[in-house]
Amino acid sequence: MRYAAIDVGSNAVRLLIADIIENSGSISFKKTTLLRVPVRLGDDAFLNKHISDKKSTDLVKSMQAFRNLMDVYRVTDYMACATSAMREADNGAEVTARIKEEAGIDLEIVHGEREARIIYASHAEIDIDKSKNYLYIDVGGGSTELSLFCGGELIASQSFNLGTIRILDNQDKDETWNEMKDFIRDNTRGYKNIYGIGTGGNINKLFRLSGEKDKSEPLSYIKLKSLYNYLNSFSLKDRINVLGLNQDRADVIIPACEIYLTVLKTAGIKSIYVPTVGMVDGIVQTLIEKNFVPKG
Repeated sequence: MRYAAIDVGSNAVRLLIADIIENSGSISFKKTTLLRVPVRLGDDAFLNKHISDKKSTDLVKSMQAFRNLMDVYRVTDYMACATSAMREADNGAEVTARIKEEAGIDLEIVHGEREARIIYASHAEIDIDKSKNYLYIDVGGGSTELSLFCGGELIASQSFNLGTIRILDNQDKDETWNEMKDFIRDNTRGYKNIYGIGTGGNINKLFRLSGEKDKSEPLSYIKLKSLYNYLNSFSLKDRINVLGLNQDRADVIIPACEIYLTVLKTAGIKSIYVPTVGMVDGIVQTLIEKNFVPKG
C-alpha cells in the first residue's frame, strides 16, 4: 500500500510518496520519494490577493508532474492540501478547478485550524517522551501553526498569518505578532519545562547549519540566536554564494529564524527538537487515520 501527500504552500509545493507498513497491528510509513518545487505562490497572494496566470501555470505543471509520478508509483490513496496563499487568493477556487481538470488532482484549500491539526498529526511519527510538555511550531511561507500538547494530549492549537514570504513582502501586521504572543502566554501559563518541536524546511536547514549531528538532541535557543546573528551578518547574495544556500532558501531563512526565536522567547523555551517531519507527513498520517479503523 502506498500513499501520496501534496502540500501546496506559499513558498513551495511538495510531493511525498510513502509506503504504508503494517506490523503487529501498528501502522507506520516509510518515505520513498520527496520532491519540492519553489513556485512561491505567496508572492502573488499576499501582495495582490490573486494568483497570476504564470504562477497558476507553474502550479498546474507541477501538479501534472506529481500526478504522473503518483501513477507510476501506483499510489493507492492521496490527499492534496493548499494553505495560506491559496486561502487568500481571490481566484483560489478557479486555480483548484483548473488543477482538477488538467492534472486530475483534487486539491483542498484548508483553513488555518485544519492545517494546524494536520501538522500536529505528524507528531505520531516522532519518537518523543509523551510525559513531557511540547509546543509544536511549524513556520511556513504564509502562516505559522502552533500546537501545545501535554502528556500526549493536545491542549491548544491555532494558526497565525505570519510566515516567511509574508514578512519579506512586508505583509505581516503588528497585531498578528501580538495575537500570537498572547496565545502563547495564555496557553503555556501553568506548564513548566516546555520543549519546542520545530518543523518546516527552514528549521531543518538551520539545524544542519548549526553543526549539530544528532537529531535526537535539541537545538538550544542560545545557539539558534547565535546562528541567526551569523546569517544576518551576510548579505542575501553572500548567503547564496558564500554559505551555499539555495536562492529560494537564502531569503526566507532570516524571517523564519525571527519567528522561531520570538515563539521560543515568549514561551520561555530553552531548546527545540527538530525532527524531519512537516505538513506532508501529517497528511500521510491523516490518510492512515482515515483508512485504518482501530479494532476493538
